[in-house]
Amino acid sequence: MDLRSKARTLPAPVNDPKKLPKWNYDGSSTGQALGEDSEVILYPQAIFKDPFRRGNNILVMCDAYTPAGEPIPTNNRYNAAKIFSHPQVLAQEPWYGIEQEYTLLKKDVKWPIGWPTGGYPGPQGPYYCGVGADKAFGRDIVDSHYKACLYAGINISGINGEVMPGQWEFQVGPAVGISAADELWVARYILERITEIAGVVLTFDPKPIQGDWNGAGAHTNYSIKSMRRDGGFDVIKKAIENLKLRHKEHIAAYGEGNDRRLTGRHETADINTFTWGVANRGASVRVGRDTEKEGKGYFEDRRPASNMDPYVVTSMIAETTILWKP
Repeated sequence: MDLRSKARTLPAPVNDPKKLPKWNYDGSSTGQALGEDSEVILYPQAIFKDPFRRGNNILVMCDAYTPAGEPIPTNNRYNAAKIFSHPQVLAQEPWYGIEQEYTLLKKDVKWPIGWPTGGYPGPQGPYYCGVGADKAFGRDIVDSHYKACLYAGINISGINGEVMPGQWEFQVGPAVGISAADELWVARYILERITEIAGVVLTFDPKPIQGDWNGAGAHTNYSIKSMRRDGGFDVIKKAIENLKLRHKEHIAAYGEGNDRRLTGRHETADINTFTWGVANRGASVRVGRDTEKEGKGYFEDRRPASNMDPYVVTSMIAETTILWKP
């Protein structure tokens, strides 16, 4: 979750990442390289309009490599790109919609905004999609983020206040393949820049407050071409069975601290048990009522934590449901 950025000036506008120059940074200052061989090389991968500098300025999503051209260990985009470029995956056109939950904290005390310092607000109930100064905290940040993502060209499809006060959600998608992960990472970056301006701390911790409070997830909605066609419900059920068989592998890759969130309470399934159901928000995987009725559509993997790496999660779901054979 350690997003970083640097800026450079180019001689003319560029709208194709392949036409951007590679660049480098000091990997010894980020714990990604040794001081005696510290250069890490940035490969431009996706371009977005810059909502902060505007004009011809752009934001560039990059991944990182050694000078020899090997992906560094934290470069999860590299393996995701291999999966998403596989002919079978390309033929199925995987669509994603990712629901990113997050919490806004006071800078000095690391306690949710809108909460009494050292104390607690009233119990959950009125805050989800709530309106009013006593229910919605941080809407100016949330709306600024929404507008900035729309300006940037991110497929941000909505926002809402979440169940725990001071907690919000935005949705990215529908987006195809690796672009869903690129867009989510850039949307996270834009959000952290806006909270920086506002003097508020952003956290993606999956359970920022212990006790009877909802955690934060990144529910991942997913479909492939054969699920969206007539008879797709059978394809969905087969995909869910594959996810069940690889439950432990997925959980291990779905975000740090997820065990604090997936307790079987607060609209989650227990971390050790895979379940699925129609319209069941207490299941590992939820199938929508419309999907059941129409016999085709998508499903929602509710297991990923808010701090998951979307390159890992999206590509792993595609691999398990398209390429993996039990």
